[in-house]
Amino acid sequence: QYGSCDTPSPTQLAEADEDVNESVDRNPSTFKRIPDSLPLSAWLIALIETCERFAFFGLYGPLQNYIQNDENDPLRPGAIGLGQAGATRFNQLFFLWCYTPPICGALIADQYLGRLRTIIASSFFMMAGLIVRCLTSLPASSEQGFSRTGLIVAFVLLGVGTGGIKTNVSSLLAEQYVPPEDNIRKLKNGESRILDYNLTMTRIFMMFFMCINLGSLSSLVTTSLERYVGFWAAFLLPTIVFGMAIMMLLSTRHKYKTKTPKGSVIFDTFQVLRLALKNRGSLETAKPSYQSGHGAPEKVTWDDAFVDEVQQALRACKVFLFYPFYWVAYSQMLTNFISQAATMETHGLPNDTVAIINPISVLILVPLLDRFLYPYLARFNIIFRPMTRIAWGFVVCGLAMLWAAGVQYTIYSAPPCYRHPRAYDCLEGKVPNRVHLGIQIPAYILIALSEILAAATGLEYAYLQAPPSMKSLVSAVMFSTAALGSVLAIAITPLTVDPRLVLMYTILSIACFFLAAGFWYTFRTYDQDERQTASSDLQDT
Repeated sequence: QYGSCDTPSPTQLAEADEDVNESVDRNPSTFKRIPDSLPLSAWLIALIETCERFAFFGLYGPLQNYIQNDENDPLRPGAIGLGQAGATRFNQLFFLWCYTPPICGALIADQYLGRLRTIIASSFFMMAGLIVRCLTSLPASSEQGFSRTGLIVAFVLLGVGTGGIKTNVSSLLAEQYVPPEDNIRKLKNGESRILDYNLTMTRIFMMFFMCINLGSLSSLVTTSLERYVGFWAAFLLPTIVFGMAIMMLLSTRHKYKTKTPKGSVIFDTFQVLRLALKNRGSLETAKPSYQSGHGAPEKVTWDDAFVDEVQQALRACKVFLFYPFYWVAYSQMLTNFISQAATMETHGLPNDTVAIINPISVLILVPLLDRFLYPYLARFNIIFRPMTRIAWGFVVCGLAMLWAAGVQYTIYSAPPCYRHPRAYDCLEGKVPNRVHLGIQIPAYILIALSEILAAATGLEYAYLQAPPSMKSLVSAVMFSTAALGSVLAIAITPLTVDPRLVLMYTILSIACFFLAAGFWYTFRTYDQDERQTASSDLQDT
């Protein structure tokens, strides 16, 4: 450029250096990956989901007391009086019902109505259930003996509504984000970054999980209303808030990106699986190319690519096989932890108020993990990929159960009733054992951390790994594992009586540790596959 004998001028040298620096800056392999910002429609859905969770957990917060204690209980509020084991069994049945309809919700959404319309229809079922629950908890209704009947009718309606909403709302939220064609963003300081789709999805599901827990703070209010006003007031507040959520959903329904249902996706999936089972589990035999090449009599309505999508969905669903055992331990927070608190000194607080520590912990821990811990570890090339996060979530849940076992042992070691706290033959059940309620707090914090690592990551994984036409179905499978967890939890309710509770918590703790080990051993290669995919994407970019 300068000639064989000419010496370049300082200006020419500066221009050459600038060209070199610019070429380096344009090399994507040197760019850091960051999540993208979220559209307004995603925030609107998150707000509506917060209201829906406000209603659900506001209703659920007082239920253990409502079902367990008699209306004449000398120490705690109550209505029906089924005892701890009976209340735990009833609540687990409710959870079982709530997490059974998601498969039907996915079928309706993917095949007939689409996600948004399914959510709207399900919302009316949930609203009807809330109204029934509120009306049948009024003193006049209780006097007429409508409490139990109203509880069952409300639970049926609430289960249908919750199932249809839950299986579709996370996918609808994620669908609001459309990656930009140019995924290179230049920051204000002049540095360039790659807008990473997977990191954006992680942020979306972290936000979704924060909204769930923000809504669940409602139990702080409803448990106070339960104690100082009555159960009818505790159930009225969630009804009002959810009514506002429905109005917001209807008024903003035209702002959301929705996908048109593609027809018989779920029915075709079952047909593909049927053909595979007839041929020793080989999905290749369900492909039209195989059918035509081997003179098979089956007439199919799908193509080879659809069978590949079914195979991809099955690979994602394998991960969820371990989740039922996790949900057994997790569900103790919503049932037996509340009953445990009732046997301790609460110093004027409702015994079910301490559960508020869980959502507060989630709201604190999510930003810490998303904004600080994960980015800090990424500087040292330490990436917590999905399988690693889920395995650690199971470990942390085991620690929570171990702490709960220690709390229960402390209760059994304390006067005045020792191993039979609040038994009628011990001061007529009017005095709890001398243990401060605060020792329960670490268990709730550990459960919150396990939720973020295991439950939130499971939702994220279900969405990212599912084919576009099966996202609701795969999410529904993930939620349905909670129903299986409720079945297992019902099976251990004989242990939810004094003095067997230490044994129950210990068994659950050990089970979680074995669960984590088995999960990591089985799926550790999935993280390696994702690492290779991320590396391939970077090279393509």
